[in-house]
Amino acid sequence: MPTEPASVAEVLEGLREVGYLPGESTALVSFLAAKLGKPVLVEGPAGVGKTELAKALAKLLERRLVRLQCYEGLDEAKALYEWNYRKQLLRIQAGAGGQDGWSDLQDDIFGEEFLLSRPLLEAIASPEPVVLLIDEIDKTDQEFEAMLLELLSDFQISIPELGRIDATTHPVVLLTSNNSRELTEALKRRCLYLWLDYPEAEHELAIVRMHTPDLPETVARKLVEVIGMVRSLDIKKPPSIAESIDWARALLLLGAADIDQAVFRDTMSVIIKHRTDLDIVADRVGVKLASPAPSPA
Repeated sequence: MPTEPASVAEVLEGLREVGYLPGESTALVSFLAAKLGKPVLVEGPAGVGKTELAKALAKLLERRLVRLQCYEGLDEAKALYEWNYRKQLLRIQAGAGGQDGWSDLQDDIFGEEFLLSRPLLEAIASPEPVVLLIDEIDKTDQEFEAMLLELLSDFQISIPELGRIDATTHPVVLLTSNNSRELTEALKRRCLYLWLDYPEAEHELAIVRMHTPDLPETVARKLVEVIGMVRSLDIKKPPSIAESIDWARALLLLGAADIDQAVFRDTMSVIIKHRTDLDIVADRVGVKLASPAPSPA
């Protein structure tokens, strides 16, 4: 039976146990979201763990994760529900030769049997509480945001043919944004807010060590140092936390005892994903790795 955490400390420890290392503010907002029933808007650069937080909360709370992946042009039919037109047509054809009048057929074909639930309706109508992830909300338009307001305010959805559907259980809702556009004040007003940035060096080291415990400590520290150097450059896509972990796994598989210029050059494509970025990083970071350490005075 799923249990709700009783304190921020329990959330902090619980998230760590399921493989997510949160900061204190992340644990606090997650605790408040579960207790207050408020949606959480999680903003920050791509790859800092926003989506992974929703997955970790689902594990911690022992709830099913329902995910709506947003994209430009997303509409209600793909997010809320749509009618099974083929099945409706078959029902109309089957009743055409019978004694059912149009009003009877209309009542029939707009029943729940013909309704195709999409993620938002699925989360609202679920008999068991879920974690609802609305991922990359900033990729949609303001009209889609306006549609969400009823759901986020009252956890209900209005379907013209069926009426209002109220949530029988209360989902924990996380909306993520890469901050590519400004979201509306109406949406923000309904949410708790959490900003996730790239972690401090020691925090990222702990994350890397958790996922690659067999990687030598010196290599892990050098990795985090180099990642910080790369992120400080003006490049198209700084490496994410997930790419830091991928790089650590690659170095472990290769048996790397250090990250020198040669190792960095051979494995750089694990963390750098644009052709122009490769040149910049090789020139700025690779050269530093080739430079001999200064002699002690």
